[in-house]
Amino acid sequence: MTTASTAQHSPRGPASPADIRIVEWLQRIRGEYVEFPGLHLTEPQAQRLWGLDPVTCGALLSALVDVKFLKRTRVGAYLRADQG
Repeated sequence: MTTASTAQHSPRGPASPADIRIVEWLQRIRGEYVEFPGLHLTEPQAQRLWGLDPVTCGALLSALVDVKFLKRTRVGAYLRADQG
């Protein structure tokens, strides 16, 4: 028998503070690209803009590419996937 409280948790359990922080960063980065539609940044530029370390920045940008919100150009810049 499953109670209402256990049915609401994922198999991993409740979200950790790190998980919440990642979601916040993803939302912030999406928001920047929505607010500035022509925005295109290289990974180093994104690191400087958001004050992120290389590993974290790369993982966040890759996650947004994976969900097809961003795309990476031949020169390594990230821009919204729905734009030229």
